[in-house]
Amino acid sequence: MLGPFIWRTLQSIALLWLVTVVVFALLHLTPGDPATVMLGEQATPEQIRDLRSALGLDEPFVMQYARFLGHAVTGDFGRSIRAQRPALEVVLERLPATLLLSAGAFVFALFVGMPIGVVSAVKRLSLWDHGSMALALLGQSMPVFWLGLMLIVVFSVNLRWLPVSGWGTPQHLVLPAVTLGTFLIGLIIRLTRSSMLDVLGQDYARTARAKGLAERAVIVRHALRNALIPVVTLLGLQLGLLLGGAVITETVFAWPGVGMVTVTAIHQRDYPVVQCAVFVSAVLVVVINWAVDTLYNVLDPRIRVAE
Repeated sequence: MLGPFIWRTLQSIALLWLVTVVVFALLHLTPGDPATVMLGEQATPEQIRDLRSALGLDEPFVMQYARFLGHAVTGDFGRSIRAQRPALEVVLERLPATLLLSAGAFVFALFVGMPIGVVSAVKRLSLWDHGSMALALLGQSMPVFWLGLMLIVVFSVNLRWLPVSGWGTPQHLVLPAVTLGTFLIGLIIRLTRSSMLDVLGQDYARTARAKGLAERAVIVRHALRNALIPVVTLLGLQLGLLLGGAVITETVFAWPGVGMVTVTAIHQRDYPVVQCAVFVSAVLVVVINWAVDTLYNVLDPRIRVAE
């Protein structure tokens, strides 16, 4: 029987391979010809045919994919059709901006959502609890693009406190991070509250109170650590989704990240850049899931014993 480490490794490799298959197929099934896009509508059929041959677009789909996969495993995703540079170089130079935005949104959602969820569970059915649930519902109901535009109107156009778009300073990060992290806040509040309510009703929490421990100690030392396990699961999954959800936020705020360059590459039929961007994002998600699995073992030794 395969050990957990080998099994997870095989799962990760299979997932990354499946991502390359799906993205490669979808890009080649979409209408439009990269050669025509590059040469323009004034190009002659002979020029288009020669360029398609040079790019390998006239070969069968299976051969194109086999060639792409053979180069991809070595980190070679081809050259950007538009930029005429290695696609990996184009994506990696935009990656820090996306990671910064996702990290900012994650930290904002974590430090706002988790305390609210804990207090909401401790003060169950109080005015604070009802207000927290209303805030969580509101955060999950607002479309990202609408929230981003409203924040721009209020804080950039009317109050002129923060820049409208771009990046480079902490002020540029505030509005995009709040926009991207608001949906996650609602999830964290609801899950933290539900998990804390379940843990606070367990026997060990009642035993800790019976021993004379202060309620604060019971919550922080006993309840919160056990309540974090489902929350960590959510955060691990959502951190990967933040990278994908950043596409809309980056477009609204003209944030020069991977999402922005991917959207542009799709419009320009720049296959190498799109394939590279999706693959890099998939690798990040897989790495995040590994980190979550490792954190499980720290939070709950029973998982390590079971494995």
